[in-house]
Amino acid sequence: MQGRNYHFFFLNKMQNIDSNIRTIGLIQMACTSDPEHNFQTATQYIRDAAKQEAQIICLPELFLSNYFCQTENPKHFSLAEPIPGPTSNAFAQLAKELEIVLIIPLFEKRTEGIYHNSAVILDADGSIAGVYRKMHIPDDPCFYEKYYFTPGDSGFKSFSTRYGKVSVLICWDQWFPEAARLAALTGAQFLFYPTAIGFQECDLNESEQQISAWEIMQKSHAISNGLFVGFY
Repeated sequence: MQGRNYHFFFLNKMQNIDSNIRTIGLIQMACTSDPEHNFQTATQYIRDAAKQEAQIICLPELFLSNYFCQTENPKHFSLAEPIPGPTSNAFAQLAKELEIVLIIPLFEKRTEGIYHNSAVILDADGSIAGVYRKMHIPDDPCFYEKYYFTPGDSGFKSFSTRYGKVSVLICWDQWFPEAARLAALTGAQFLFYPTAIGFQECDLNESEQQISAWEIMQKSHAISNGLFVGFY
């Protein structure tokens, strides 16, 4: 399976409905099997983006590990943690220090036996603005997410932050237009899709078409709902 084999962050300036310019940072990174290494890498990229005046910064889906859902392995449940928990608390301090909004995707342990593919939204004062739990869970070869994750049960929302109303959907959610529409109806100005997408070797000949369809889908969400969409 291919994907997530490079490092970069992307900055873009967006003008919201209040005529204020916002600088968005989208971070993509090569994720290893070492959570501490991934944490340190993400932290450095966040600092780099903040130095370039990014105000809202989003990390990739399940960034603390490589994409473990390629197999069904009970050992991977040890990667899960609560929200709030050690990772969200550490990034909350960083958000407060840098006065930025952070979107931190995590493998969430909600309680014993209930796990989610989640993202915590941290406001610029370090407080938790909200948590989104992925609703649409795939179950295909190399994407065995139903083995690990319970679908979210809190609906599609937007969260008020210092720099605007932010909504988060995760990866496969992006293929369902209803999700983006419902988020927009709650007043979202910025919609983020943290993603750990990849493709299998057998799909290499179709990768260009797949990428094109993916980009068109995200652009359609932005146009039809009148909001800014961050995807990568």
